[in-house]
Amino acid sequence: MQELIGRCTCCSKELYCLDGFFNGVQTEEKELYCFKCHENLIVNKENPQS
Repeated sequence: MQELIGRCTCCSKELYCLDGFFNGVQTEEKELYCFKCHENLIVNKENPQS
């Protein structure tokens, strides 16, 4: 069973709940991200290029 939860804040990919497991990340700010965009977000926060 799959249910659409929302779209990635960054790339607009559709994010689903698959058999009770969310295939993305929800931040404390209630934003939804796919795994790839969330990983890029974390890397950029840890290693900002200034």
